[in-house]
Parts: sequence; C-alpha cells; structure tokens
Amino acid sequence: MSVDTTSSTRTKRAVPGVFVAGVTALISGVSVFVNSYGVRAVSSPAVYTTAKNLVATVVLAIAAWTGWLLRRRHRSSAPANFVTATPGSDVARFGVLQWLGLAYVGIVGGGLAFVLFFDGLARSEPASAAFWRDTLVIWVAVLAVPFLRERIRWWNIAAVGLLLAGEIIVTGGVGQLAANRGELFVVASSMLWAVEVVIARRLLRGLAPATLSLVRMGVGAIALLAYLGLTGALPLLVSLSAHQMMWAAWTGLLLGAYVATWMTALSRARALDVTSVLVVSALITWLLQLGVGSATPVTSSLGLVLIALGAGLVVWAGTVGSMRPTSPRPSPLGP
Repeated sequence: MSVDTTSSTRTKRAVPGVFVAGVTALISGVSVFVNSYGVRAVSSPAVYTTAKNLVATVVLAIAAWTGWLLRRRHRSSAPANFVTATPGSDVARFGVLQWLGLAYVGIVGGGLAFVLFFDGLARSEPASAAFWRDTLVIWVAVLAVPFLRERIRWWNIAAVGLLLAGEIIVTGGVGQLAANRGELFVVASSMLWAVEVVIARRLLRGLAPATLSLVRMGVGAIALLAYLGLTGALPLLVSLSAHQMMWAAWTGLLLGAYVATWMTALSRARALDVTSVLVVSALITWLLQLGVGSATPVTSSLGLVLIALGAGLVVWAGTVGSMRPTSPRPSPLGP
C-alpha cells in the first residue's frame, strides 16, 4: 500500500506533460534551424542523419545511465522522471503487438522517417519544412481518436487552427508552402512519425521514457547503418571531416534532448495535447531565421497575434488539464 502512495506522490510532483512538450517545442524549433545548415554541410542527407543519430544515441545512453544512478541514490524523494516506468509495468508481459511496436519505433521512427525528413529539409526552406513537419498534429488527431480513444477537445481545434493560420501568415502565405518534392518528403516523415507517436504513447504505459528513447535512436541508428551499407554510402560516414562531425555533434546533442523531453511528455499527457504544443516550434524556427536575415519581417502583426493566442490557449489548457486525473483506456496494442 505504501508503494502505491509513494508512486502517486511522485506522479503529482512531476512536471505536467504539456509543459515538458513546451521545452520540446523550443528544442525542435532551434534544431530545425540548425539542421538546415548542418544537412547542407554533408553531401548525403542519409550520411548526415546517421552521424547525428549516432551522437544522439550516445547522449541518451549517458543521460539514462546518469538518471538511473541518481534515481537509485534518491529513490525515496525523486519524482516520476525520464528513467521511471508506469508503476506495475512489466516488459516480460509484452505480446507480439508490443514487440512489433518497438520495431516500428526503432526502424521507422528512428530510421526511415529521419532519412525522409532530412532529405526534404535539404531541398526546402527551414520555416516551410518546420510548418509541414508540424502537420504532425493533424495526422496524430486522425489516429489518436480511434486507436488511443482520445477525444478532440475544443481547445485542440482552436489552438491548432490559430497556430497554423498564424504560421502561414508569418511564412508569407500559402503560396510559400508549395508542395515541392522536398516538402512532400517532410510531410511523409510527419505521417510516419504520427504512427510512431500513437504507438509510443501506448508503449510508454509499460516502459520508461529513457528505455523507449534508447530503442528509438539505438535501433534507428543500426537501421541507418544498414541502409548506408546497402546503398554503398558507408565509406562516406567514416570519412567525414572535422567540420562535418562538428555539425553532427551539435545537432545530435539537440536531437538527444528533443527525444528525451518528447518521450517524457508523451508519458505524462495525451498525444493530441503534446503534439498541439509542438506546433509552436515552427515559430521558433522563423524567429531564428528572422534574426539571421533569412526570413522576411512580417508586414502585418496578425500572424504573430494568432500565434500568441494559440500558444496562450495551449498553456491555459495545459494548466487546467494537468490538474485532471487521467486513466488510460485499452487500445488495440494490448492490455
């Protein structure tokens, strides 16, 4: 009985998932901006992605190991965090669907989708790529309702509508978002990641965010290495220059932080809510572009006002939602 009480106390003391997702959105916005330069420093987007993901895997492994050590030392007072799973979870009870879900998270979410995204990013403007990547929330909404039994609340629709409308105005209108080949690759990666979000949300009921993060990036890195081997690009990876490795190191660090906070957010809040918050990342990317002079200043303040309203609504809903107890419902991925 005392164990359950302690677990409950820890959960209450944990930072709400939508607030963690806000940190993820900030990291994501910076990451897309930095990666738009890094991906052009390497001739092959697949080679760049593999190098960056290998760095992220190492970063996550170090973070997980450090977290586990700290958790053991302060077990009695530490809140629910990156290295803790849902109380009573047992990986040994995983069935075929759960293991297939892990395979998807690693091979597709941590491998194939990254190749598509960075190939698309190399052919697109950063702000446009960030916008199309943030259509993730639309695909998640389509999948989360039937598979996670999540309800689309009024604030989800209102916030996403405000944010997307604001971003379209800020990026120069719909005409600036023409679906060229690069942007289609970004949309395809978003669709694949949407499936991963739904699967990850379910798996995180039985796994710690650290464990699933390592599966995603570790298995994904192996899949990417196999892809490079099959395409004959593996020699390019081992011959990267110091300048190219510097880009891989910085962007890999950002990716590690993104995955860690993203999985933590998904373990604490609904998939629809955390992906709604992530939409703000496109604004971060645009502001960084504006700062370096690669984006046109907004002639009308309407776009910024809409984004501010959407972000404010997300924060308000996150504050209210974090006070509501949630009880997961069964899904097709198993008990």
